Amino acid sequence: MTPPVVLLHAFPLDSRMFDAIRPAVAARTRLLTPDLRGFGAGPPLGAAAPDLTVLADDVLAELDAAGIDRAIVGGVSMGGYIALNLLRRHPDRIAGLVLADTRSGADDDAARQRRRTAAERADRGEIAAGPDAIAPLVAAGTSDLIRVQLAAIAGAVPAATIAWGQRAMAARPDSTAALAVITVPVLVVVGDQDAVTPPEVARQLAATAPEAELVELAGSGHLTPAEDAVGFADALIGWLSRRF
Repeated sequence: MTPPVVLLHAFPLDSRMFDAIRPAVAARTRLLTPDLRGFGAGPPLGAAAPDLTVLADDVLAELDAAGIDRAIVGGVSMGGYIALNLLRRHPDRIAGLVLADTRSGADDDAARQRRRTAAERADRGEIAAGPDAIAPLVAAGTSDLIRVQLAAIAGAVPAATIAWGQRAMAARPDSTAALAVITVPVLVVVGDQDAVTPPEVARQLAATAPEAELVELAGSGHLTPAEDAVGFADALIGWLSRRF
């Protein structure tokens, strides 16, 4: 039996970014797409210091509550960072890994500073998610309808969550060593027009993990499940059929 699949959303979105792939994947196996704390219908951000481990522990608690010992855990961008956090700390809970438009390395100094600057601007009310946040993430050919839908999701994210998330991502450690010794199947997906984590980053991910498959989706940017739902679902379901 195929293990349950958990898909974790990108920043600054929520689980609605998976709406278009949900029917096809859920017909194949049990699918969980939680809203992370501070996003969408997720729990309140609370007083925890910015750390992706907080979000990873929330996911672990959801698995425990659902009686799931091991799952295929995946994520897009920030969701991938959280999946890798779980891999580092709880490899026994990971039956497989899906890494979409993400990276295993930590931010370099320049990227950390950009995140900290964005967090400080959010603290001052000078930055909010919305169309301006989505435009650099999606491919030029992405439909206006998808752009509007994603911008509406992002636009509802509170400024405090934006600041918290940026600081948490800036503080994340490198997960490459954990990925290099993983003993379960890994699926790496990337849009061929992803300007944030380009295809060469995905190729390096796939080269690092011993049991990895790589799928590049033509015409997609950084948010592949939303931009090419059919392609992403086909890639995931095909991989599940071959490996589980």
